[in-house]
Amino acid sequence: MSATDSARVTILVAVSPAEAFEIFTSDVDAWWRRGPAFRVNGSRKSTLRFEGGPGGMTFVYGKVLAWDPPGHLRFEFRGRNFAPRELTWVDVRFEPDAGGTRVTLENGGFDALPADHPVRHGADAAGFVADMGRWWLQLALALRAAATKAGRRPR
Repeated sequence: MSATDSARVTILVAVSPAEAFEIFTSDVDAWWRRGPAFRVNGSRKSTLRFEGGPGGMTFVYGKVLAWDPPGHLRFEFRGRNFAPRELTWVDVRFEPDAGGTRVTLENGGFDALPADHPVRHGADAAGFVADMGRWWLQLALALRAAATKAGRRPR
């Protein structure tokens, strides 16, 4: 793995690890950013969802690789324009913290994507990793907002 193979973000969410895991996996619609990836055949809106357990599927994006509630989730993450060998992964950790739960999300496997891959939007490796870090941070902050809006509190 190289220094530009993954992006990592960490946030604090004011809910228990079990609730954070549940919101992340079951209330995805409340925090996931909508966009072109949510178009099926270019016409219908679809919903990202997790089928729990190893071997479960994330709709469109790949397989669930690890399902260990409430502390850990790992899944494949691939775009519509990925060739079969082009595969990234997302690892999410939910760790107890005095303020609730520390959620650490790492998206990696970028070395498997060619430098001219469309998902990179022309960015060099370091720029692409920085862009992915900002994108995941936006999603993580939306996860925090969804937990706050739901009125959940740490246990």
